[in-house]
Amino acid sequence: MKQVLIPILAAAALAPSLALAKADCPAHPKAEWMKESEARAKLEAQGYKIRKFKVDGQCYEIYGFNKEGKKVEIYFDTKTLDIVKAEIE
Repeated sequence: MKQVLIPILAAAALAPSLALAKADCPAHPKAEWMKESEARAKLEAQGYKIRKFKVDGQCYEIYGFNKEGKKVEIYFDTKTLDIVKAEIE
């Protein structure tokens, strides 16, 4: 019984941190989303060096570097490109 309970407790302890990992972007109809190519171009014009650009739920998410050269993971609103959540090292 003890061997079964330990993995369950470990998973329960990790669950809250996993829930916080995602950004809470507002839901816009897909027709209102900025085109991915346009969003990428605008972000690059702001100085971001994008290594990976993807859709994550209702967000655009980038992995790369900001204009200061710091490593970033940033979630953007798909319609306005407002930053919803940013992790900068």
